[in-house]
Amino acid sequence: MISSQPSCTDIFEQGLMPVKQALKQILAATPTLAEYQLINIEYAKGRTLAQAIVAPFNVPRHNNSAVDGYGCHATDIPVDGIATLTIVDIAYAGKPCVTHIESGQCVRIMTGAIIPENLDVVIMQEHVEVTDNIISIDHRHQQGQNIRLAGEDIQQHETVLQPGQFITPADIGLLASLGFAEIKVRRKLKIAIASTGNEVISIGDTHSRQKIYDSNRYILYAALQRPDIEIINLGILEDEPEALLKQFKQSSLYADIIISSGGVSVGDADYTKTALKQSGNVDFWKIAIKPGRPLAFGTIGQSLFFGLPGNPVAVMVTFYQFVLPAIEQMLGIKNKAINPQMQLKTTENIRKKPGRTEVVRGIMHQDDAGVWQVKTTGKQGSGILRSMSLANAFIILEHERSSVKAGEMVTVQPFSGLF
Repeated sequence: MISSQPSCTDIFEQGLMPVKQALKQILAATPTLAEYQLINIEYAKGRTLAQAIVAPFNVPRHNNSAVDGYGCHATDIPVDGIATLTIVDIAYAGKPCVTHIESGQCVRIMTGAIIPENLDVVIMQEHVEVTDNIISIDHRHQQGQNIRLAGEDIQQHETVLQPGQFITPADIGLLASLGFAEIKVRRKLKIAIASTGNEVISIGDTHSRQKIYDSNRYILYAALQRPDIEIINLGILEDEPEALLKQFKQSSLYADIIISSGGVSVGDADYTKTALKQSGNVDFWKIAIKPGRPLAFGTIGQSLFFGLPGNPVAVMVTFYQFVLPAIEQMLGIKNKAINPQMQLKTTENIRKKPGRTEVVRGIMHQDDAGVWQVKTTGKQGSGILRSMSLANAFIILEHERSSVKAGEMVTVQPFSGLF
């Protein structure tokens, strides 16, 4: 009988590294950028804050009205019955009332207008009766109502944004409201991407049945198109060990991360592995994951290096499960969920044996009652790229889990939180 060698079809292959351990080792070896740049807040969306933002003043700066109505003294509110007050002035947002308001008087006031000194209640216009310059009010009011207090939103000297904040449109609005025109953000991460393999050709080259168009580099390019990343496209590299290592070393002079696909398995033509062994700083892992079992990780010069599998679905799975967390740690992002997950019912059986994590392409959808659930895209081969196009989520079947029956809860990772 032929003695079989370990392969990607083996569930209990000796030496397979669990997914959690692999990610832990990757993050432990990933530094956080120290360098920053000063940019206008108009261009800050999707960048990572590199400074603490401290409020230079109270927000709001003054007590102001939360409604259109009438500002008056709480002591003028009747205990019962009706009271009348004389309108003596009007206050607009940006144009305050300068008249001193006596007892028995009130001021017409608009939303956002500064509350005149010594007034302590605003009555909504819908809750009064107006005759000429006289308003009638009843007892259903109390001191402090409809008044936004100075500093109610933000106190002067309060830290409102911390370093590591992944900047959103709301954050930019907050910065603008505090008068910040420029802020410090982590500099852009420089990431070099490359494909390898003599069977791979670029789009536009003459196609033959012996060759395949390079899709992996386009997948990575699209996945990395973010405001905080500068992509360096190395193209398809010459599939020869010395040439590969030379290109990787040259790229390490300016790239923070180098990502290649293909050539990290055990085949005789897996030249990337042969080349990287000469660097001495790259480890080759067999990870207990499907798809994406072979992975290379380490450093070349000053760059982190990821050698991803050759199959396009395996490239996407390993990128989002291992590379993206490292990218966001290097950028110093502290408050953005890298892997948002939820629990949903599956509508179909999913076969699995315990002993490895399986990342299944799934489709999240709502039933007739509006309840979210998930199903697979069908065939799950690592070369079936169309399954990724059909999917809108990963179904993560944990290391020790066995087959799943329809109606069971599964962990789902929506693409909307990743892509």
